[in-house]
Amino acid sequence: MRKLIRINSQDVLFEISPKDHHLEITVLNASLSATDQDTLVHFIKEWFDLETDLKPFYLIASKDKLLKDLTKQYHGYRIIGQPDLFESLVWAVLGQQINVQFAYTLKQRFVEKFGSKVVFQDNDYFLFPTPEAVSILNDEHLLPLQFSRQKSKYTVLIAEAFANHSISKEKIKGLTLQEAKEQLMKIKGVGNWTANYALMKTFRYPDAFPLEDAGIHNAIKRLKKLERKPTLEEVKKIFKKYKGWEAYATLYLWKSL
Repeated sequence: MRKLIRINSQDVLFEISPKDHHLEITVLNASLSATDQDTLVHFIKEWFDLETDLKPFYLIASKDKLLKDLTKQYHGYRIIGQPDLFESLVWAVLGQQINVQFAYTLKQRFVEKFGSKVVFQDNDYFLFPTPEAVSILNDEHLLPLQFSRQKSKYTVLIAEAFANHSISKEKIKGLTLQEAKEQLMKIKGVGNWTANYALMKTFRYPDAFPLEDAGIHNAIKRLKKLERKPTLEEVKKIFKKYKGWEAYATLYLWKSL
């Protein structure tokens, strides 16, 4: 697979391929210093969550009726993260109350319209739009992409918060889950679900999971063969068994769908 990221103002296109049980990284369009190579390796480790030891989670799951078979079936499956907090929040907003396929369509239109790109071997590779570029947009720009007025408004408000530096990945890093959620939820349009999702995907808070998520409820209903969706209290009770690994329990429940 190929991905474009920005390292020290340089747009770097790289390719990842499997080789002898390792990941081989090839930079396709640039020459990187040793420091920039380290930055790229760190990005990939963070992106694929390669430094998390899953053994404790699998031990918990092996004794749990809900997760036991899932962790066998999808053994090794990790949280594919989103190292960019701005992108993580915008993606969470775009995906609300619509199906995943349409959410991807919205994101693609948004990225191709407002993100920068690199052309390599006649193919276009895009960077997610910067907060500064998005902060000056309005309904006139976003509604033609089939954004709802609410998604348009919230996307711009999130961008403004990052552009004026009232929020940043650096300011969130190191906070407790509750402190981090409180900071993110100061942005209009970022509720509990969106904050939990972003913290799960960007910072890998192990206890961050979107409790209200319909996918979790549907997965539990299906796996337990219930006639109705579980209540929030029932979901909370189930997740008590996964303390410290709620994010991974969520990942495998989503995968079951």
